[in-house]
Amino acid sequence: MSAKPETRNARASATVDGDTLEVTLAGAWRITEPQPSWPDLLGGRTPARVRLRLEAVEVWDTSLLLYLFAVQEWCRVCGAYCDVSPLPEKIRALLAQMTASHETSVPFDRSESFLNSVGRATLDTLVKAREISHFVGDCVLSTVQLVRSPRRFRWRDCIEEMQQCGAMALPIVSLVSLLVGVTLAYTGAIVLRQYGGDIYLADLIGLSMVREMGAVMTAVVLAGRTGAAFAATLGNMKANEEIDALETLGIPAVQFLVLPRLLALAVMMPLLALYANALGILGGMSVAYGLLAIPPTAFWAEMLATVDLTDVSAGVIKAVAFGLIVGLSGCLRGLQAERSAAGVGRAATSAVVTAILLMIVADAIFAVLFNALGI
Repeated sequence: MSAKPETRNARASATVDGDTLEVTLAGAWRITEPQPSWPDLLGGRTPARVRLRLEAVEVWDTSLLLYLFAVQEWCRVCGAYCDVSPLPEKIRALLAQMTASHETSVPFDRSESFLNSVGRATLDTLVKAREISHFVGDCVLSTVQLVRSPRRFRWRDCIEEMQQCGAMALPIVSLVSLLVGVTLAYTGAIVLRQYGGDIYLADLIGLSMVREMGAVMTAVVLAGRTGAAFAATLGNMKANEEIDALETLGIPAVQFLVLPRLLALAVMMPLLALYANALGILGGMSVAYGLLAIPPTAFWAEMLATVDLTDVSAGVIKAVAFGLIVGLSGCLRGLQAERSAAGVGRAATSAVVTAILLMIVADAIFAVLFNALGI
């Protein structure tokens, strides 16, 4: 004998165990049938923990996920901990996707304890660091293989990437570098003119541009321009299953797609940094002549008395490292992109953020290292 229709409908029961509210769901959960009301089940109680269980759910569809999502959002707003560990793994995964796709007005997720959140963030950081180290290792091994057999390298692709990230980036690099030099000159003039040290503006502009600003600003521009383009291109290829086709044919994606882009950035980045240094110094020289009446010849002579080849070499070394960081970040996020249009956009954004973060860390390491070496 079949069960009565009312016994097969979606049901929810709640029991109190200390400060924990045990919520048990059963029956058939269909979007076309009525579902229990969470406020009615709650009955005005404000538990500190809510534990969800699926004891006798016969069939379910989106209505079950919507009910679980409503419970989870109530816990998030009220600061209660929502324990979904008793749920099946498949339902937990779908619920996590639904939670990630819905924006919430709550500024901080209070459904988990602080230590739990710190632990999850730490584990996520370790996983991401491991992925980056594995990708860098693959690039190093592929580079060694190509050094042994350079005929396998796609020089045509590398030259095309050099044009895109080098020659095509000259306008924006020129504008940014010139304005950075002008800004530094105006800022330095405010202080130096109070002490009669106007001529030392040349030292400030020269050292700032050659050692730091030229390489850093060029790398930031290329991170937003070239790094995001790398991530979008590779992410689109992954979404279209082109990378899977290459792997099926036995062509490693790192050798075929990543190394030409890395070499192009490693070669063009120091050239662009030197070009940015020249324009930044030119901008500072123009401000010094117009604002402080310092002749260009005096500006140039004073700058050469302070800036030497060691400073230029330090900036070039930074530029090469920053170029590799931009290329690695863009290619890594592109290969990790989800197979969707939204995934490609997120990969491009993540590539820019990752590149800028790693560049700042690398710049700090270079500063400590150069100071220790006396460079």
